[in-house]
Amino acid sequence: MIHVYRTREGLAIRRPHDDTALRRCPGVAWDELFRSEDPAGLLMEAVDHDGRGAPPDIDDLLPLVVGQEVWAAGVTYYRSRTARMEEAEQAGGGSFYDRIYAAERPELFFKGNARTVVAPGAPIRIRADASWNVPEPELVLAVNAAGRIIGYTAGNDVSSRDIEGENPLYLPQAKVYDGSCSLGPALVIADELPDGSTPIQLTITRADAPVFQGETSLAELKRKPEELVSYLYREQRFPDGAYLMTGTGIVPDDDFTLQSGDTVLIRVGTLPALTNTVA
Repeated sequence: MIHVYRTREGLAIRRPHDDTALRRCPGVAWDELFRSEDPAGLLMEAVDHDGRGAPPDIDDLLPLVVGQEVWAAGVTYYRSRTARMEEAEQAGGGSFYDRIYAAERPELFFKGNARTVVAPGAPIRIRADASWNVPEPELVLAVNAAGRIIGYTAGNDVSSRDIEGENPLYLPQAKVYDGSCSLGPALVIADELPDGSTPIQLTITRADAPVFQGETSLAELKRKPEELVSYLYREQRFPDGAYLMTGTGIVPDDDFTLQSGDTVLIRVGTLPALTNTVA
C-alpha cells in the first residue's frame, strides 16, 4: 500500500506501515499512474530513497485530477435511495430511485474533471441558485486506462438537492459545476479495497462548532465496486483513467443546508482525512 500525494513539487509517496516520512518521485507524471498496469512499481522505481521529508502542508497539495474524468454512482446505499425518493416526491418521480436501487444497471453520471475538482483544503462551492446544498462523503475508486481498479481515495460529491428534487433531468446541474467535487488528500495505490467494516464519517463545522455528524460503513454499499466499474467502462475509453465515486450512505436532515464558511471533514477508514471549507 502506497499513499501518493500530488504536490507543487511533483509526486511524493509515503508507505504508512514503514514510516511517516515522504519520499519524492521525480520524473513521474500523474497521468502515468493511470496508464500503467503497475503504478506501485512505477513509483518505487522512480523514488528518491535518499530524500526524506515531512508530510506535505495542505497548501502544497494539488487536485488529484489531471487527465482523468470523475464519474459517480447514485442510489447505491439504502439511505441515499430514501433521501432521493423524498427529494423527488414533489415532482412525482420518487419511484425512479426505488427502481434504480433494485435494477441490474446502476445509475452512473459524469461528475467532473480537472476544471471542476478542487484540491484538499481548497474551498468547495455551493450553487447560488440553490437553497438546499449538501456534501456527500464517498469512497472513490481509481481506475486505470485498462479498466482495472488500482486504488482509492476519499471524495466529496457536493450536491444541490432541491434542484435535482425538482426534476431528475436536472441532475447534471445539481451535480456538475465549478468547485462541486474534492478528492484526496492522498491516492492509495493498493491491490485490495477497504473491507466492509470500513467506516465513512462526515463532520460539518460552523463557527467552530459541529452542526452535523454522520457515519455509515462500506457494508451498506449495495453494489460491488467491480460491478460499477464494469458498467462505467462499457462502450467508453478513458485513456488517462478515471475516478468512480461509489455513492453516499450519509444524508443530512432535510432542514440542513451548507453555508459559506462551513468546514466539511470526511474520513474513510484510516485514509488521511479530506477537509474543505465552503466558499
